[in-house]
Amino acid sequence: MTSIQTGLETNQDLDPRRLRDAFGIFPSGVVALAANVDGRPIGLAASSFTSVSLDPPLVSISVARSSKTWPDLRRSPHLGVTILAEHHGEVCRQLAGPVDERFDHLGVTASDDGALTLDEGLARFDCTIYREVEAGDHVIVLLQLHAVQHSVGQPLVFHRSTFGRLAG
Repeated sequence: MTSIQTGLETNQDLDPRRLRDAFGIFPSGVVALAANVDGRPIGLAASSFTSVSLDPPLVSISVARSSKTWPDLRRSPHLGVTILAEHHGEVCRQLAGPVDERFDHLGVTASDDGALTLDEGLARFDCTIYREVEAGDHVIVLLQLHAVQHSVGQPLVFHRSTFGRLAG
């Protein structure tokens, strides 16, 4: 016998904490978005990376409109995206920490156009901004890919505000 449930209540209070908890149920990978800007490495960690299109090759990332890092990053002609590996939990925390310490003791590679990627990432992309779309308190940034390099390994997984790994 099938049970019948009533629909969701549409006029409920959608407070940010309740939404964050609900969104956190969905696991995601974590990437570093970085570039050399004005001769110094600038970057951030994000769990909102998504493949978008093969033709043209596009990915997206969402950045908080309140980000102090994004206005500097977006000035670079090219951006690097690195998919973080399961052992990068501390690296991710570092990339979310004090701006001047985000790249301390990290192996990175910079392209001539400014894209900065982490040497031990599972996949590394050289990108340019294709389009930015304002979406509430975030900006959805569509990035066009110009180069890719990938290796084997397991990704860092962000789930319910903690880092984990895939089973198996």
